[in-house]
Amino acid sequence: MRATAAGIHQAAAHLRNGRLVAFPTETVYGLGADATNADAVGQVFQAKNRPAGHPLIIHTATMAGAFAVGADDPAATRLAERFWPGPLTLVLPLRSEAGIADAVTGGRATVAVRVPRHPVAAALLRAVGRPVAAPSANPHGRLSPTEAQHVRDELGPAVELVLDGGPTEIGLESTVLELVGGRPVLLRAGGVTVEELEAAIGPVDEPGADEPARAPGMLRQHYAPRTPLRLDADDPLPDEVYLGFGAAPGATCNLSPTGDLEEAARNLFVMLRRLDSAGARCIAVAPIPDHHLGRAINDRLRRAERGATPDGPGSGQTVCERPS
Repeated sequence: MRATAAGIHQAAAHLRNGRLVAFPTETVYGLGADATNADAVGQVFQAKNRPAGHPLIIHTATMAGAFAVGADDPAATRLAERFWPGPLTLVLPLRSEAGIADAVTGGRATVAVRVPRHPVAAALLRAVGRPVAAPSANPHGRLSPTEAQHVRDELGPAVELVLDGGPTEIGLESTVLELVGGRPVLLRAGGVTVEELEAAIGPVDEPGADEPARAPGMLRQHYAPRTPLRLDADDPLPDEVYLGFGAAPGATCNLSPTGDLEEAARNLFVMLRRLDSAGARCIAVAPIPDHHLGRAINDRLRRAERGATPDGPGSGQTVCERPS
């Protein structure tokens, strides 16, 4: 459904009545449910085939609404004033009086909150008047959707309504930053870069490699097409398709011929989808600079490399080896 005023009104009514609605944000399309309705949240896990205990991000229309769910502190307020509305998720101590369904937090004493800036998302959240839990609107472990049709193709009748707001602006999920005692911890690279975070609040730590996933996007195998990937490839083999970046002769698709990381982020998932349907043995991917948004792009590619197999995420083969 087009994201008209009437469509947003209908979508808000579905959410208040415990149904699932997919909607655009500036990052990717989200699969929304009333975060205070345990049955509705359960439908999200079922529709996505998402593992129980893996927390969801709550979206609200305002900073005040987010901090009514998660307890703020000076650092959280400073970040919110700088980056909200926008692609930053903060993991904060959960306010028990917020009435959030246990499955949203995975039983944790913390909660992930965000105020999106997409006008359709903002209008929908205002119309709902409740916190909305909304992971990416795709089957668990697969490529995130950046267009409404991706949601329709992959989730179909599991979603009551899909609001079509056109292609997303950023094309990568939000940055997730934990603010729960001690120094801030980057749990997921995303639309707000580490450089921007550190300019606002100082040094940011990262979790250890063996720490359990405690926020969306931390699973080792995620964001995956079905076709295996070969990363840091300078050129494709005859039975490969090639995802280029910058000057990349022979690229089947090029994330950004000019080397623009914002353009590359916007194109990443849509081009991986296109190449996934090509029937090749492998998707070879050109090197991506590992700074600014390139860090988030490389994070997605590494997780996709480990998760991309013909039989589904984590089922066996995880990488195409270049023949020696």
